[in-house]
Amino acid sequence: MPVSKSASRLSAGVLAAACLTAVVTATAPAAHADSVLSTYYAASSTGSIGNGAAPGGQVTRGQVLTRAQAWVNQAVPYSTNGLTAPYSWWSDGQTGGRYRQDCSGFVSMAWQLPESPNTLGLPSYSTSIGKWDLQPGDILNSSEHVVIFAGWRDKNAGTFNYYQESSRSRPTNFNTDGNLNGSSLSSHPMSSYTALRYKNIVDSPSVSGSGSTVAASATGNGVHLNIIGSDGGMWATEGDYAAGNWTGAWSPLGGSGLKALTSVTIGTSMHVYALGSTGRVYSMDADYTTGQWSGTWVEVPGGAAGATALTATATGNTVHLNILGADGALYNTDGDYTTGHWTGAWNRIGGSALQALTSVTIGNVVHLYAIGSTGHVYSMDADYTAGRWTDAWVEVPGGAAGATALTATATGNTVHLNILGADGALYNTDGDYTTGHWTGSWNRIGGSALKALTSTLTGNTVHLYAIGATGTVYTMDADYTAGRWSNAWAEIPGGAIAAH
Repeated sequence: MPVSKSASRLSAGVLAAACLTAVVTATAPAAHADSVLSTYYAASSTGSIGNGAAPGGQVTRGQVLTRAQAWVNQAVPYSTNGLTAPYSWWSDGQTGGRYRQDCSGFVSMAWQLPESPNTLGLPSYSTSIGKWDLQPGDILNSSEHVVIFAGWRDKNAGTFNYYQESSRSRPTNFNTDGNLNGSSLSSHPMSSYTALRYKNIVDSPSVSGSGSTVAASATGNGVHLNIIGSDGGMWATEGDYAAGNWTGAWSPLGGSGLKALTSVTIGTSMHVYALGSTGRVYSMDADYTTGQWSGTWVEVPGGAAGATALTATATGNTVHLNILGADGALYNTDGDYTTGHWTGAWNRIGGSALQALTSVTIGNVVHLYAIGSTGHVYSMDADYTAGRWTDAWVEVPGGAAGATALTATATGNTVHLNILGADGALYNTDGDYTTGHWTGSWNRIGGSALKALTSTLTGNTVHLYAIGATGTVYTMDADYTAGRWSNAWAEIPGGAIAAH
């Protein structure tokens, strides 16, 4: 059953890197209210995104990058005294502290250390690794500077992203110009850096990888991607398709025993729905205007129990939430986010032995798709202008069999329906609701051993997300303006993996 969690800030849509001491040449920035001068501080808190952990305890790779991004978001300045004591020490509600405002202090904050060692002291908290074995949250450390590795851009080429706190001329920053094959990194010889891994770092969430354990929604060019981790809680990351960047971290958002996810956006708010361990349905909201999550899972009225799958879509300010009940039939309830009221009951629509569910809206009509007991794909519509459902489930043309997951999006009056076949690969078919015709075949797009699927739309491009055999999260795009798919599945940055 989900548990409540205190409200947390939404992460920004970029990846990460960090830095220690550097030559000071610029004028110091104005003093910040959260910055004080001192020779030494011990960290007393890891802040709200430390999830209550004591300084010096375990931290996930996702948390390291989320914490690094928090200093970028706040433009935390480099020490006003540069390398001369007393130093500036920073504290805020998200990351706790206090931590010294230089490159090694930045790493100390991101790693949630109990103090802020300098670059010579960081190795005592770490183990040495090969540079080509770097993972998000590890560091590249030299005697004069340190950065936080934020993920490979192209590992074959040696290029990567990183965070750093480098000089008074620039606040904490994220960079995309790292290159192991380059001669320097942040104005220091690449040969001077050693790759280090924090002794108490753990991998980011293990994804469950069955059913609808991944959900995606979009506001503008931003995609909000959510997964269920091996801890049964929800984790989130953000992708900015205008800038071409991901947050690079999976942020924990709470809950336990979650079994399936779906999400829908209304305006700049995202509404996420999850199935709990007993098949009850819960909701949590993210407001992308204020930048806040509601912070608490709340049960959707109506007393659903035993649900096995769910999907949500919206017409206007009303969410149409549908589940598969314990009897394998479709049930529906509606939530009006203008009045703040739900129907308060689950209306049985029909069907039997259904196994997976997705939906999409065209105009005022909700099109639902489900996988039957033999893996065939079926469709049913709800017309919210006429106020009626179609009479029965109808098979989608093309002869799909053995499908294990499905997702749908629409551009104009055309639905793009995608499934995972029995071979674990992605297949696609399109339905034109103006002419009333489907493609009539399932086009094999590719992939192998994929286990869960979702999709969302920015502009005229469909973004698909899938969970692989080891619980890693991948993405692939279909550009319906250019008429082409991306060449291959690409991993979402942030290090979500299977078993620790």
